[in-house]
Amino acid sequence: EVQLVESGGGLVQAGGSLRLSCAASGFTFDDYAIGWFRQAPGKEREGISRISSADGSTFYADSVKGRFTISTDKAKNTVYLQMDNLKPEDTAVYYCAAAPIYILLFIPDIMDYWGGGTLVAVSS
Repeated sequence: EVQLVESGGGLVQAGGSLRLSCAASGFTFDDYAIGWFRQAPGKEREGISRISSADGSTFYADSVKGRFTISTDKAKNTVYLQMDNLKPEDTAVYYCAAAPIYILLFIPDIMDYWGGGTLVAVSS
């Protein structure tokens, strides 16, 4: 059974940090790229970062570049999202998702597997 389980969300003040984790199981980790998406109330789901565990290549949306860092622990089949200098506009439910590594598009519609999400709330 394929599972993606997020953890690490919570409430933090602006300027603070959180680290999200996405634990993957049920598929070959190196065959997939793992991405982080977020969805704020009333807004569309936005892809913010992606990593290929096979070669370590990464992508960041402009909205988080320089503040968020994605990484992977292949021994644990886990992807992390270190979020620093958080802003109130980062408040959203954060999801991790997986797509085959050869698919370079990074949009919600092409992701094969999804986690249930974890809430991040940033107060001003």
